[in-house]
Amino acid sequence: MAEAVERESMEFDVVIVGAGPSGLAAAIRLRQLAEEKGREISVCVIEKGSEVGAHILSGAVLEPRALAELFPDWQERGAPLNTPVESDQFLLLGKSGAMKLPTPPQMNNHGNYIVSLGNVCRWLAEQAEAMGVEIYPGFAAAEVLYDEDGQVRGVATGDMGIGKDGEQTGNYQPGFELHAKQTIFAEGCRGSLTKTLFEKFDLRDEAGDQTYGIGIKELWEVKPENHKSGHVTHTIGWPMDSGTYGGSFLYHLEDNQVAVGFVIGLDYTNPYLSPFDEFQRFKTHPKIRPTFEGGRRIAYGARAINEGGFQSIPKLTFPGGLLIGCTAGFLNVPKIKGSHTAMKSGMLAAETVFDVVTGDGEATDTSAYETAIKASWIWDELYRVRNIRPSFKWGMWAGLLYSAIDTYLFRGRAPWTFKHHADHTTLKKAADASKIDYPAPDGEVSFDKLSSVFISNTNHEENQPAHLTLKDETVPISVNLAEYDSPEQRYCPAGVYEIVAEDDGSNPQLQINAQNCVHCKTCDIKDPTQNINWVVPEGAGGPNYPNM
Repeated sequence: MAEAVERESMEFDVVIVGAGPSGLAAAIRLRQLAEEKGREISVCVIEKGSEVGAHILSGAVLEPRALAELFPDWQERGAPLNTPVESDQFLLLGKSGAMKLPTPPQMNNHGNYIVSLGNVCRWLAEQAEAMGVEIYPGFAAAEVLYDEDGQVRGVATGDMGIGKDGEQTGNYQPGFELHAKQTIFAEGCRGSLTKTLFEKFDLRDEAGDQTYGIGIKELWEVKPENHKSGHVTHTIGWPMDSGTYGGSFLYHLEDNQVAVGFVIGLDYTNPYLSPFDEFQRFKTHPKIRPTFEGGRRIAYGARAINEGGFQSIPKLTFPGGLLIGCTAGFLNVPKIKGSHTAMKSGMLAAETVFDVVTGDGEATDTSAYETAIKASWIWDELYRVRNIRPSFKWGMWAGLLYSAIDTYLFRGRAPWTFKHHADHTTLKKAADASKIDYPAPDGEVSFDKLSSVFISNTNHEENQPAHLTLKDETVPISVNLAEYDSPEQRYCPAGVYEIVAEDDGSNPQLQINAQNCVHCKTCDIKDPTQNINWVVPEGAGGPNYPNM
């Protein structure tokens, strides 16, 4: 094995892991407070993507509530919120037709904007850097650092130039240690370091199971006659069966662009279900296909999303740091929005952290952050919708009925709270499930995985250890293949996992095509044995999303 090499270190007051909406909002708010109070504070943001926004994948309809709190003059500053929502539509799809349903109040997008969240993050990064925040893209936080008392003292970035064999190559460069008085984790859904913090500090002891969805998205340039700027469509129903949670979105941006996506709850039961193929089939529906005919697919991506909401929020603070944004699970599922809550959590975290690191006030730890979250509109918003997602465990029709009762009769204040269950526990055995016959892609509105990954601009240095790691290398064959017919081949939206065998079918082996990985984290979540552990690859590896 390679010899340990001493790493250089850098000192900051605050280190933020992740340059998404929450991390950048936290950085900006810290610098705002420094300017307001005449104090100096050093803030560093590291981002594993090749640039800010490279790994950002969202619907995205943005509710500007938190942005307006952060920058009341965001319009004058030129924030890229260019397309106000003009109309909403909510459809129930059958195999060949559609029924228009009343738009649920949570999906009323009056006052919201259809955006590229990646471009919003790039703009936020510009604001942050102008205020003195140091931002380092292409640096993946690979390890949490602790002091002798067990307190978080920062993070270390991953070494570069480690070969597949684990040995140093000629391109070897050791990672950096970034030391901080406080470290803010803003890794997004299923953060790899956040997982370790959950375990070390028992942060999930009093939280319910987190449940997730996988969101798969494409960006299209459509024919002008098929474009309606500011129009929003959501659908439920076909091609999903009524027992599987899921739905779609079509958002019409500026410049004849349409963002289309499909979300499937990862608590689905059939091991033969393929979220990617469900999405491709959805686009062939007679009410959907005409939007895309004659158009051009520009980009593709996928990302797991938190769906647990209020019940699943962990303890948010620990010695030396705290959790913000989607890594903490602040997504509002019925709204299909999390950027506003993520940004607000980052701002509240910044206010607490500022007092702690500068010695303003009496605070010596970050416990005030949790208090601030519970006193904010985040807490009230998530509490009111807490029972909607779990009600769909009874199926689509029962879920819709209950959601209407909860929304209109109880106003989100029902005297009970439903529970979630861990997604990896829900798969049936292959012998008890029916195979699904997905149509072949037509190359016009539906496509295969590899051509999709190609337009995600995904790239990883080939000669590096796979970042999709197995706790036990025998389990994929002895359990996943034998009992579930290798569902990782289907739930991965990038063709990372493949069973290869001899010509006669003997000696099956799991092949991991790590270069294809779009960093969605679905494998880490859905693997029935929890044998797959997603860790960061070299910095700058992964997708490079344009305008997503």
